[in-house]
Amino acid sequence: MRRSARRHRTVTAYWNDDTLVVLIPARMTRAEEKHWVAEMERKLQRSGPRKGTPPRASDEALLARCAVLSGKYLGGKALPASVRWVPPMRTRWASCTPVDATIRVSERLRHVPSWVLDYVLVHELAHLREPGHDAAFWELVNRYPKTERAIGYLEGLSAAAGWGISMEE
Repeated sequence: MRRSARRHRTVTAYWNDDTLVVLIPARMTRAEEKHWVAEMERKLQRSGPRKGTPPRASDEALLARCAVLSGKYLGGKALPASVRWVPPMRTRWASCTPVDATIRVSERLRHVPSWVLDYVLVHELAHLREPGHDAAFWELVNRYPKTERAIGYLEGLSAAAGWGISMEE
């Protein structure tokens, strides 16, 4: 919630990663504030995907995003010890080592949409619970609602760039 003395009538809201930011006039009462926060959240939820920046800034931001995604899609039961950006991998978008609970994410993903990066993170988090790509693994991954769409995006990106990268390995 941000109050502004310069703002007189309008209310604006946007997503900053997973945080709803609502800008309101400073003169609004607490009751009006409560109403507008609820109203703006409802509108933004209806309007589709959040437009926030994915956790591109740091390894710590990736780790924090994994905690959110694990809680939302995997019952909080897949928590990595570390997550880090690594130089572009030749044949993978990311990789996971379940033994030490580490995840590495290719720098090639720094500029993909947030929902694509989220899919890759959910995919790798699922490996912390199911190491292979069997039916139990895909049941976990498919809890993320944009799985098929993200796979299509990554396949198209890989084909267009001639990288030959797959999520199946």
